[in-house]
Amino acid sequence: MDEPSPPVPAATLVILRERTGAAPELLMVERAHAMAFAGGATVFPGGRVDPGDVALAAHLGGEPDDTAARIAAIRETIEEAGVPIGIVPPPDVDQLAAMRAALHGGTTIGAALEAGGFTLDLAALVPFARWLPTHRERRVFDTRFYLARLPEAAPDPVVDATETVDAVWASARSVLDDAVAGRRHVIFPTRRVLDRLAEYTSFADAATDAAAFPIRTVSPWVEDRGGVPHLCIPDDLGYPITAEVLADVLRG
Repeated sequence: MDEPSPPVPAATLVILRERTGAAPELLMVERAHAMAFAGGATVFPGGRVDPGDVALAAHLGGEPDDTAARIAAIRETIEEAGVPIGIVPPPDVDQLAAMRAALHGGTTIGAALEAGGFTLDLAALVPFARWLPTHRERRVFDTRFYLARLPEAAPDPVVDATETVDAVWASARSVLDDAVAGRRHVIFPTRRVLDRLAEYTSFADAATDAAAFPIRTVSPWVEDRGGVPHLCIPDDLGYPITAEVLADVLRG
């Protein structure tokens, strides 16, 4: 049997849009059904860390893997949804369109930023979680999750119609309800993150809770409970639901 491929470094961005008197809304995108990983799933914007992200991280300093993942989360959110997070100064509509077109054309994030006279505010991203599935029958991503507050006057999301085919603002609870009702396809890691996000009343609340737990890699395992296999995660990382019947799990 061939040796499994090493995990692919990836990053995803959980953007919170605060609302007076209501739970924050999250930017969720629907992946194209033709995508090899999580086709048709409702997820947070994100994707793999590419060589341009790694190169810019080496220039900026900090912990290399974390810095590269933050850069990837920012880049992927622009590519997939057209929403700029952590870009200084905030680009106007034309500047954002030019940056997005350049990234889609293969320009590195470093070159795109330099061309527009922009820098990155990586502190705008708050580390939240890290997931690395243990099943090895297909491509596996080592994904870092970051939180960010939606900036004022940020543009409405616009999907790229290639990797993503829909974008919505919705509360964590409403996405979970849609998943239970079969209206959305939500894979196991996204569900568990949404369980946690559903408990927050603001971005500050989410950031405080994120700081209260270590960023320890979550690698789910299968455990027999009363004769029924469950997919489980640690119970000390802030997740309110830590097990799901394996037959009900959607992995992507």
